Amino acid sequence: MNSVFFPLSKAIYFLITPSNALIFTALAGLLLLSATRLRRTGIGLAALGTIGLAVGGLAPLSEALLLPLEQRFPAYPTDGAAPAGIIVLGGGIEAGLSEARAQVVVNDAGERPIYLADLARRFPAARLVFSGGSGFIGGGIAEADIVSRQADAIGVPRTRLILENRSRNTHENADFSAALVLPKPGERWLLVTSAWHMPRAVGCFRQAGFTVDAFPVDYRTRGWGDLTRFNGFASDGLLQLDLAVKEWIGLVVYRWAGYTPDWFPAPEPTEGKASR
Repeated sequence: MNSVFFPLSKAIYFLITPSNALIFTALAGLLLLSATRLRRTGIGLAALGTIGLAVGGLAPLSEALLLPLEQRFPAYPTDGAAPAGIIVLGGGIEAGLSEARAQVVVNDAGERPIYLADLARRFPAARLVFSGGSGFIGGGIAEADIVSRQADAIGVPRTRLILENRSRNTHENADFSAALVLPKPGERWLLVTSAWHMPRAVGCFRQAGFTVDAFPVDYRTRGWGDLTRFNGFASDGLLQLDLAVKEWIGLVVYRWAGYTPDWFPAPEPTEGKASR
């Protein structure tokens, strides 16, 4: 099923990404307005697309969608007990650019590899897993391979790294990582990924039988006060809106596909006790 799921998810999301969908709507309206007699329909679609782009880009709509995701799992305490292992999910490194330029090129989720180095220093006895293949249809260099080549630049001892370079999505991150490290009952593992992605990621690891404690990074919101702030640039708001909608759709699709055990995974009571 996953062989079909991966390319299909990419194609569908391209069409329903809010910024894309609103642009297509506005263009369809202009086409109807100029080339057909459906003037009222054309005006309505053009107006809908244009207003949608303005609201989605400037209003705090993206913050309203991101905040429940980012607030779902609390930050890991600074005095938390030493874990047996740490798993960092890919997504923070531009693998193609890094390969072309022979150096580490990070994106908006660059905190993921940054905290890989930080946690490696803080917990010198912990096993270090980086899980990230190529997220492109047709393949490409795996993100884990870039981490292997550039471990010194990132600040991670190469000899400590356990690399999982086959996964193309979060479901595969969890399954392949579990099969690679074979966690023992009672072991404590930290999962490092973006705060807005943590609910779906934790759900996937639970479904794979891998108990993890959340270590969220890469926050896009400051808190509930962001609901009163408007964006200075529409491009920023639309970027965040696309991200938030993708993640909410991902939660629904992953639950439907059986990749997560819950619609909106939350911390388990034992996780909260262990973190205190």
